[in-house]
Parts: sequence; C-alpha cells; structure tokens
Amino acid sequence: MRKITVLKDGWKFLKADIPCETAMEYAAQGETVSLPHTWNAVDGQDGGNDYHRGTCWYVRELSKEETEGERLFLEFAGAAMSADVYLNGKHLVHHDGGYSAFRTELSGHLAETNILAVSVNNTDSRTVYPQKADFTFYGGLYRPVSLITVPEEHFELLKDGTPGIKVTPVVDLEKKCAHVTVETWHNGNSVEITVNGETKTCEKKSEFVIENVHLWDGLDDPFLYTASAKLASGDEVSTRFGCRVFACDPQKGFFLNGRSYPLRGVSRHQDLKGKGNAVGREDLEADMAIIRELGANTLRLAHYQHAQEFYDLCDENGIVVWAEIPYITMHMSEGRENTLSQMKELITQCYNHPCIAVWGLSNEITAASAVNEDLLENHRLLNELCHRMDPTRLTTMANVFMLETDSPILDIPDINSYNLYFGWYLGDLEQNDEFFDEYHEKYPDRVIGFSEYGADANPAFHSSHPEKGDYTEEYQALYHEHMLKMIEDRPYLWATHVWNLFDFAADGRDEGGKHGENQKGLVTFDRQTRKDAFWLYKAAWNHKEPFVHLCGKRYVNRCEDETEIKVYSNQNEVRLYVDGTLIGTETGKTVFRFRIPLMGNHVIRAEAGNVSDTMCINRVSEPEESYIFNKAAASVTNWFDANEIDPSCFSIQDTLGAIRENPQAGAIIDAMMAKGASERGDVADAVKDNPGLQRMMARMTLISLLKQSGADEESIKQLNRVLQGIKKA
Repeated sequence: MRKITVLKDGWKFLKADIPCETAMEYAAQGETVSLPHTWNAVDGQDGGNDYHRGTCWYVRELSKEETEGERLFLEFAGAAMSADVYLNGKHLVHHDGGYSAFRTELSGHLAETNILAVSVNNTDSRTVYPQKADFTFYGGLYRPVSLITVPEEHFELLKDGTPGIKVTPVVDLEKKCAHVTVETWHNGNSVEITVNGETKTCEKKSEFVIENVHLWDGLDDPFLYTASAKLASGDEVSTRFGCRVFACDPQKGFFLNGRSYPLRGVSRHQDLKGKGNAVGREDLEADMAIIRELGANTLRLAHYQHAQEFYDLCDENGIVVWAEIPYITMHMSEGRENTLSQMKELITQCYNHPCIAVWGLSNEITAASAVNEDLLENHRLLNELCHRMDPTRLTTMANVFMLETDSPILDIPDINSYNLYFGWYLGDLEQNDEFFDEYHEKYPDRVIGFSEYGADANPAFHSSHPEKGDYTEEYQALYHEHMLKMIEDRPYLWATHVWNLFDFAADGRDEGGKHGENQKGLVTFDRQTRKDAFWLYKAAWNHKEPFVHLCGKRYVNRCEDETEIKVYSNQNEVRLYVDGTLIGTETGKTVFRFRIPLMGNHVIRAEAGNVSDTMCINRVSEPEESYIFNKAAASVTNWFDANEIDPSCFSIQDTLGAIRENPQAGAIIDAMMAKGASERGDVADAVKDNPGLQRMMARMTLISLLKQSGADEESIKQLNRVLQGIKKA
C-alpha cells in the first residue's frame, strides 16, 4: 500500500552558501522552521529590490519510522528556483524550475541514521526562468515536501513529476457520450482501471464509454468523475477528471460544451502579504472564495505553475484556467531547455485538470528581447511540444502591448491575447478600444483576447477629479468602468483577465505610496480590503448574490460644494438617501450616479431591493493632504489651470509628437528624455527601440508624461517656461 508522509516540521534553515558537508555539520545551529517556508517573506515585499537572492539550506533527520517500506521516494511540490538534494552527503538530484513538482528515490541510499540536506537558490541565472519580471522571485521550500512509500511494484513517480495516470475524455455532444482513454505508467504486469463504476484489466491503457455523460459545465455544474488504477501489489493512484468541450471562434469568442461562454475574469499571483509564496491550503481556499464572490468564470494563473491544490479548487468550482510557464519578459539564448522542461512538467502534472483550457507559451517575451530567429524557434518548439503531449488543448501567448500586430510570433500559437495598459502607463483609455477594433478588422479570422489590463490604486488616495497616475481608488474605478464596457461591446474577445485580482510583491517597485508592491489588484495584498473596482466587477458578473455598494467609503473628507455619490449594484434600481431623506432613484445596470450638495456631515444610504449599504462623508474647508499621492503633480495641475498659456508657443500642454516636430523644441525634449532614460535602464531601452510604443507616446501630452513619471513641480514649470519661448510654425 502507498503511504504519504508530509515532512512539515523538524527542519533547520541556514541562510548561507556553503558546501553540503558544512551545512550538515552546522545544521543544529540553524533556525528551526516549518514548511512551507520562504526566506523572502519580509525582504521580498518591502521594496528596494534588495531581497536575498542566493543559496540557502534546509536540513532534516529522517526517523526510522519515516523510512520504512520497500521503495521510498521524496517529493518536492515546489523548490524555488533551483534545488540540489543530498542524503547523508550523497547528491541525489538537481532540479531547475521553482514552480513544478519533482521527486527522487531514497531507497538504496538509506543508512542507520539519515540526514536529508537540500540546497535551494534563487540567484541570477542565464538558464533558468524567470529572471526578469515584475514580481518577486521568492526562494525556499515554499510548498510541501513529502515521503512516498510504495511497494516494489508501483506506479511511475520520477518522470517529470507524473501522477502515474493520464485521462483523456473526448465528448460527443450530439450523442451525449464521452470516450475516455486512461493511460498508466508502472513496473507491474497488469493494472485494474476503474471509471464510472466499470473496471477493466489491461497492461497500460484502456478505453471507456460514458453514456448520458454528465458534463463539467463551468460555474453552473462543475461535475467531476474519478478514474482509479490499482496494481496487484496494492499500489493505487486516482485522479478526478471532467468531460467538457472547449472551442474558440474569431467572431463569437469562447464556447463551452457547444454554447457561447464568454470568459471574463482575473489573473492571480500566488503570494500573500507577510507569507510570501509559502501559503497553505486555507490561504488557497480563501482566495477561491473571493474569486467566487467576484463572479469570475476564468483565471489566468500567472506566470508559472500553481499549486496542484489550487487547480483542484478550480476544477471543483468550475473556473476555466489559462496555465502557463514563467517564460517571461526576456528571452535567454541559454534558457531554451528550461522552457521545454518546465512545459513538460506543467502538462504532465496538470493534464488531468478539466479546468485548464489553454497552455500559455510565454508572457510579454518581447518586452526586453528582439523578435529574432532564436526566440521564434523557441516558441515553435514549445508549441509543438504542447500539441504532441496534449492535442486536446489550444496554445496561446500574452503579448506585450507594444508588439506590432504583424509580428511573425503571432502566427505560432493557436490563439493570441494582448496585454494593454492604455490609460495607465501610456495613452488614453479609448486607445484600448481602437487597438482591438483595428486588430479585429485587419485579422477577422484570428482569435484574440485581452490577457492583462489594470491601473494601480492605493486605497488611501482619493480625488473628486481622478486622473491617470494619481493612484487613487477613484481613478482605478473609472478605468475599469471604461474597460468593462469596452469588453462587453466586443464579444469576439475569447477571454479577458484583469491584472490583477490581488496586489502582489514586486520588490523593485516603489510607487503609489507603497514599497515593493504592484497595486493593480482589485483586492489588497493582505486580502483585507476590496477596492471599489472589485465591486464593479461583482456587479457585472455575480448575479446570484444581490448587493449594493457605495463607492468612496474611504473618501470621507471632501472639499467641494457638490459631490458625486456613485453606487455599484447587480440590481436594476437603486435608491439613495441622505441623512434619512430619499433624494433620488436611478434605474440602469451596474453603475448608478447621483449628485448631492455637500453642507456638513452626512450619512449616505443606498438601497436596492432588500439590500443596502451605508457610509459617512464630511464637508471640509481644505483638501485632505493625506488623500494626495503626488502633491507636486497636484500643485502643477492647479498652477497650469490658473495661468495663461500662450497658444502660439509650445507648452507642456502639447503632445510629445507635436513638440518633436520642431527641431529646437524636439532637441530639448530629447535631451530631457535621454537623461531620464539613463535612470530607467532596460525599461527605457524597450521604449527607445520600439516604434509602436514611440507612436503611442507621441499622442500623449507632455504634462501627462511628466506627471506620471513623478517629475517635480519646479522642473515642470521650468520646462514649460523654456517651451513657451519657442514659437510654433
């Protein structure tokens, strides 16, 4: 019989790059830790881009009881990013890739006393992905480590972390049946395979037919079957699977089981405030509860293989998943083999999950790399590998927004998606609409989706006049209101994924009043605060739980004669009360707006059907300073509005493109941007070398670029004075 022992406790941790013999000798002096564990739970989330990236050791003695059995294997569910495993000083296995499971056999190497030593490192590498991306590369044994005891005759455990059993259901919707092929890998003579109450004995593989098949039908009915396989020795494996049909149409989008099923959802990183990526089952379940509350029907699990328990939760909850490997941002000529090995492990370990619809080849891989033959060949090999291992699923890519739409890389996967940030990093919100309209008109036979979009928001910052770059909760809400409508008007988008469901660690960031965080989440990093934009999507997607939400609860002190009260609800009619008096009723969908006079302290109440929400706001004489992130930018806005600008001369109000058309004004701007580029490194190189991005920037006003870059008030004023001295032609 198979026995699994989780090695949670008893580990000693040494934060030192030392030989194995030294680690074993000094293990007793190490820090006592329990798994899962990461050494970057604090320094990987506090900003500065100075978190520890190196080699550390985990050492543990194995008891006699733990090592009993015929054959003994050791399983690592996740060791980031590369790991070497030693038993009693003998090297057993090396593994590259921090997000997939791997195993090694201990039997044959056991002694009277057994010391397990594991070195794990997350250092810079030219061969192991990821190396360049906007998230923290946590190091550690951050998922469970287990001992697996099996009899001599057993199912395969080593090959790419295989579960030993593979189930392929092919559904005939017209006949309402499914043909199910079950394959197994083992060292026995025969195996008993059971599916839906029917048992067959075979050598390795058997086929079954399920009549009147119960479909895995997304959120409505995520029904799961179980396939099990048993050897004469008693070793047994099982897996759940679902019978469903996925399809994409370039005009009509995504289809589930023959019906239109627009995929509308979010992306998720696996880390948590204070824990890093060393999260437990309760954390995964809490995340899924928030996803279900939101009403999303799809997840992009970025940018790597997630925990098997989380794919299980997606199976159980009917969430359609985009699964991908961390081939991201920068192509490494020496990393090809690692992309292939990580894809093999992803597909091998996740194949049976019915939730997974597509395999993602890469993410924004051209952001810091040219589209050359080596990069293209790497993607061709990945695409071929996916189809060879799994002909039942499509392949896709998430393309960076400055990638030209005629790039040859778009021809490689079956379907594509774009990451667009118009209205946040660059350009205006309407450019998102224009991009997809132009793309769809030019390539009507291509399937296209929207893999990332978002705007950072710190719930501490607020404004009655929100604008791009101010990090206010109000601008994030306006941004997503536009994007939601844009998406709803374009049903051909096969899937759309908000970036991101949760704020997450990016230790190189220092912006929006937070150190080391990307704040594009609809929910804060600690999962405690749902930003207003969260409720917008809940209103649009969750129709089972009636609710009404007053926006701006944290925007208490307001300095204005009249203020907007905005309500999100999945009901069709909202009533608004101020200090107990009904002041208006609005009918419509999702977003409801009211204007009220602001005269003092007010209690605001919104009602929709039998649900309600309440908040308090105050009239103050001066703007609340704590609500403003970039006070210099706010000051410039006030100054700019209040002062006369000579329209016959250039100013910061002109677009970058118009200014550059004038040799004198253009030289000044180019010099300024060159100085800024020297401080931005490779990010600036990506801008400089990309003609598409240059065209986008040319349409932006100089003031918007300057304010979002964080330029100080005096520098902006001085530049404007210089430009005002240059006559337009």
